[in-house]
Amino acid sequence: MTIVGLDVGSTTVKAVALADGQIVWRDYQRHNTRQAEKVHEFLTRMQDECGLAPGRNRVFFTGSGAGLIAPLVGGKLIQEVVAVAASVEKLHPDVRFVSEIGGEDMKTIFFTASGNGKSKQVYMQSACSGGTGTFIEKTARKLQIPSEMLARMPYDGVSLHKVSSKCGIFAEADANSLLKSGVPVEEIIASLFEAVVYQNLATLTKGNTPMPQVLLLGGPNLFFTGLQQAWRQHLGRLWRERAVALPEGAGPEELVTVPDDALYYAALGCVEIGRGEAENVGIYAGTNRLAWWIEQGQHEEKAKQGGKGLARGATDLDGFRRRYAARANGANGATHGDTPLFVGCDFGSTTAKAVVLTPDRELVHAAYVQSKGNPIEDAKALFRDIRNAGVREVAGLALTGYGKDLLKDILGADIGVVETVAHARSALEVFPDADVLCDVGGTDVKIMILRQGTV
Repeated sequence: MTIVGLDVGSTTVKAVALADGQIVWRDYQRHNTRQAEKVHEFLTRMQDECGLAPGRNRVFFTGSGAGLIAPLVGGKLIQEVVAVAASVEKLHPDVRFVSEIGGEDMKTIFFTASGNGKSKQVYMQSACSGGTGTFIEKTARKLQIPSEMLARMPYDGVSLHKVSSKCGIFAEADANSLLKSGVPVEEIIASLFEAVVYQNLATLTKGNTPMPQVLLLGGPNLFFTGLQQAWRQHLGRLWRERAVALPEGAGPEELVTVPDDALYYAALGCVEIGRGEAENVGIYAGTNRLAWWIEQGQHEEKAKQGGKGLARGATDLDGFRRRYAARANGANGATHGDTPLFVGCDFGSTTAKAVVLTPDRELVHAAYVQSKGNPIEDAKALFRDIRNAGVREVAGLALTGYGKDLLKDILGADIGVVETVAHARSALEVFPDADVLCDVGGTDVKIMILRQGTV
């Protein structure tokens, strides 16, 4: 009989199929938020490639996205920490601490000898992506680091900087600030690895000591060399500080391991638990109901739960634009020859913006470019746009945003302005009776309350 284990995670789907105790099929792919579609693809392929048959074989599911999908194909749902623990106990009976880092959650399991068996303490964080794979990957994308390069980037021997470990958005903001101040990307990534391990040890150990042997599971722990190095550095230091007796001649390299199948332990645990279930549990029912859900059911459900739009139609939107976009009507129009103009630039976390004004405060040009992760390249792109618009003489230049401190001297700017002050000054110029400003940026949000023209 074939038994299938499927781990439907927040960013990927992992699956293994075992027949007669041997793995006959396995795969791991990103689902790009289409969990049901990717599971349908996997099951269809297993039917064609390893003989998975409705009514004869069995399927067991785990993961954050499995609760909805499992009943549609006859599968049984297994809690993911239970699944991971089952595979670890089967494959690594000597392991005493496990860290599994997923796309948007992280789990730790402590195994302690107890009587004739082992007791387990489990801690899990799933409410925030801080300290997870997404935490690293989002920031790496912002820094324009390819996946292959990210996987090889080291932790050992690299200078570290403070990066928030509690929140992915805070971490991205810290990384932006470091980048704009000229810190090399290698040091920023090493600091991210530091933040991930710190967050796991600070949040998910609850004061307990992770004892050797230690097993690292999940995609981030498997793929990122620097993250493995950070784990070994931190755990080695922790064992020295707490006088943990290590096996003779063994160090963190031998005592902190990452198995080749680190991606599949939850799926393998599903199979292990499934073997102990009654033979009529988890009988595979085929993909018909799952296909119905993908093509029709999920859309009907969304239609029931949907809310009203912010605008009732095109008329509402046109009215909003007339009220609040009047100031931009002259932008990107005719140039003013050799008339000296004033330029203001905002070098933000994800974009760079510039405006060109006449001495009479008429807006004659506006530029907006995606940040390349390098403030100097962002500045070049902005000023190419401004030059192409015909601007030749600049009477004054002011900067704001993350990149202002690095670029002020490079560009010869007259002044660097704090963002909140810049917001208030421009808002009151256009709307003198404004009381509150809300700015939603790439990695931060600001609410500014104005009193008598000050923030």
